Amino acid sequence: MGESASLARMILKSAGIYSDETLEKIFSLRAANPGMGLAEAAVKFGGVREVEFLAAVGKVLGLETVDLEEQNPTPDALQKLPASAVYQYNVLPFRSDETTLTIVSSDPFDTAAEGGLRLASNLRVKTVLAPKELVEKTVKKFYGVGAEAIEKMLEDGRYDVGDEFGAMTKIDVNEMGEEASIVRFVNQIIAEADRQGATDIHIEPQETELRIRYRIDGMLHKVDVPPQLNRLKSAIISRIKVMANLDIAEKRLPMDGRIGIRIAGQDIDIRVSTMPAAYGESISLRLLAKSGSFVKMCDLGFNDRDFAVVNKIIHRPNGIFLVTGPTGSGKSTSLYSFLSEVNKIDVRIMTAEDPIEYHMAGINQVQMQSEIGMTFARALRAFLRQDPDIIMVGEIRDRETAEIAINASLTGHMVFSTLHTNDAAGAFPRLIDMGVEPFLIASAVAGVMGQRLCRRLCPDCKKEAPIDMMYYTLNTPPPQNFVWEPNGCDKCSKTGYKGRRALFEVLDVDEDIEGAIVRRENATQIRNLSLEKGMKTLREDGWAKVFAGVTSVKEVLRVTEDQ
Repeated sequence: MGESASLARMILKSAGIYSDETLEKIFSLRAANPGMGLAEAAVKFGGVREVEFLAAVGKVLGLETVDLEEQNPTPDALQKLPASAVYQYNVLPFRSDETTLTIVSSDPFDTAAEGGLRLASNLRVKTVLAPKELVEKTVKKFYGVGAEAIEKMLEDGRYDVGDEFGAMTKIDVNEMGEEASIVRFVNQIIAEADRQGATDIHIEPQETELRIRYRIDGMLHKVDVPPQLNRLKSAIISRIKVMANLDIAEKRLPMDGRIGIRIAGQDIDIRVSTMPAAYGESISLRLLAKSGSFVKMCDLGFNDRDFAVVNKIIHRPNGIFLVTGPTGSGKSTSLYSFLSEVNKIDVRIMTAEDPIEYHMAGINQVQMQSEIGMTFARALRAFLRQDPDIIMVGEIRDRETAEIAINASLTGHMVFSTLHTNDAAGAFPRLIDMGVEPFLIASAVAGVMGQRLCRRLCPDCKKEAPIDMMYYTLNTPPPQNFVWEPNGCDKCSKTGYKGRRALFEVLDVDEDIEGAIVRRENATQIRNLSLEKGMKTLREDGWAKVFAGVTSVKEVLRVTEDQ
């Protein structure tokens, strides 16, 4: 099946999908990329879809193609090969009987695999074909992420720590080189999370398993991992604590640390939090890109009215602009977008953050450290002696921070910050509850923006659906008689959603709103007054994005309240 380049060329020509000119291009470009297999080169440089390539070449070689979305490998076939062989040869055991093991490969020219697999299984090997991405996806599903490393650890007696909670790990951290199995497994878990676009990794010891979950687009997804993982939980947890410079002997108290790692050429900063739980320490990892392209303000998804109001506010010489919403609603992304918009050579910007999530060039970012007294209030006081034009405070948590921020705005500084409230109008009663005088709030606050994150419909598979009027709560008639809903395809991992988009409500503080604040009117009264002046609620903004095909009705109902 490809013992020489001439035979391979003859097979590709017989397949009838490539011209002579294209074949020359494939072989020349493959020669310039020595690490690339012929099948990969033929798909990458030949301008033919992989499914068509496999079908045509398979017909010449007498090899079947299989649909791994419709057919699963049999349990007995999966037992015939160790994970190390599966990952080494990039194949999937599919069917087996007493004499033959059928394996799925994406490379019809890989003759070396058959010989190695025959030795590993002691069976005759038969090859069928499927696209590379589907083979890899199915291997991860049935063997689990990092299966090869887990297999190696179990062979290595020093990693087998048993199931007993609290048992001391036998792993010798000082002996671990970069290629040690435990190191490789943890790195694979982090790399796979980054590849899938996860923001968090949760490692949770249960009674009978070590559960690993990724948070992708705000939703938790369980990771397929090898079943033997529970026996190695102490070693895995210890490895993560070593990476984060935490005390591996301390298992009774929660701890926080950081890991710096490089994946695919990008520096990733990981915040680590440990928490003692019933069956071992639960670990949460938050993945943050140290630097990179920030979302531009024009790409955040504002409607025309909100964009104009926000643009006007952030370019003011003084005042406070507050962004509200629960944890994980995208407040930091919005703030960094605003800072990026106003970051000019003639503007001095200082930020107080806990933690610094993204590093921005040209901005003075300060990490809060409450254990040594470096709090938001203390940083703010120091900022005022540093001659800033714009100040960003990670969060207003108490009266002292609120009052210093207000004084900063009243003395000629523009201040950006966040508050944890349910909507934009709720920011004013919240500040009053902290003990800030209403007349100071009215004078200082220029605007408040509430936001939520909803999942974005996958553009490749979303489908039209009729409007269910029981969910539609606007006073105006719908602009069309259909909406879009999720469907599910390979590109979105069958979820129907890919990425997220923010929903906004932007409250502009004018004289009437100032009067309502001074009169200590409640959030509902302030919100109603703002609605009369053109503000759109989070749900109204959500409906607009539903009709634009950005998100679904269920997502808007999930993340917003009916007001």
